[in-house]
Amino acid sequence: MIRRIASRAAASLAVVFGAVTLIFLILNWLPGDPAALIAGEGASAATIAQLRAQLGTDRPLILQYRDYLLGLLHGDLGRSYATHQPVLERLAAQLPSTVWLTLGATAVAVVVGVSLGVVAAMQNDRWIDRTIQTLALVVASIPSFWLGLLLILVFSVKLRWFPVIGDGSASAAVLPVACLGVVASVPLLRMVKSGILEGLHDPYVVTLRAKGLGAPRTLLVHVLRNALMATVTLVSVLVGELLSGAVVIETLFARQGIGRITVEAIGQKDLPVVQGAILLASIAYVVANLVVDVSYAIVDPRTRLRSATVSR
Repeated sequence: MIRRIASRAAASLAVVFGAVTLIFLILNWLPGDPAALIAGEGASAATIAQLRAQLGTDRPLILQYRDYLLGLLHGDLGRSYATHQPVLERLAAQLPSTVWLTLGATAVAVVVGVSLGVVAAMQNDRWIDRTIQTLALVVASIPSFWLGLLLILVFSVKLRWFPVIGDGSASAAVLPVACLGVVASVPLLRMVKSGILEGLHDPYVVTLRAKGLGAPRTLLVHVLRNALMATVTLVSVLVGELLSGAVVIETLFARQGIGRITVEAIGQKDLPVVQGAILLASIAYVVANLVVDVSYAIVDPRTRLRSATVSR
């Protein structure tokens, strides 16, 4: 068990290192000069050169990369080009809002996806199942920003149930959470349904039904538990997708968060903030997958048995 965790942790660190390197190279190879952007139009060449020296962008890229890695080892993500504020401090101030948005959307996705998946499986090929599948197809075909605009139009402008923009209140978080969560529930719905339908035809389930075990108990105790094991991995993937989706949703609903300041930093070519935000999202994604991987070994004894067999 410990060997498995250590192996997965080492692989996760390698993924984070690769993400850090790729992010750094892509952002620094993009066209545009941060110093010229900060100096503004009409700035003299001497002023721009002085800004480059202050920002450190006048040095060779390999030296910039070395200093960036050394800073990361000491927990230093650099300073914002625009505000001169430490990037870690700026991201930490916005992190709680994005975390609550992501957790809320994940909860909505799990509740809606699992519930409708169970109903669709139990009503397979009936009108209820066809209605659920049609609605899921429609939701999956709608971009999240367009769905967000529809929610604002209906529930904020027409019905006036929720505020149009994020004001920090709980009611202001309802529409963003619902927008992200409903879209993310579609793949969960489909996986739960397919897992249940496949599990109902397993030999041991057929035997239990033949011995007189009721359908509800068979579904909840045996079939659904095995079907949900496969969804655990999908949930970890959805966490990463929800973090990336928060960029659009936070901007659309004028919420504070990592996504919104990332969009602002991209417009300002504030590379340290963009690098820090993407690094934070990468770490969250890798940690979520690591937690799910380890939880498999704890929850499912067959995983431990396979690991032990391979190690021998």
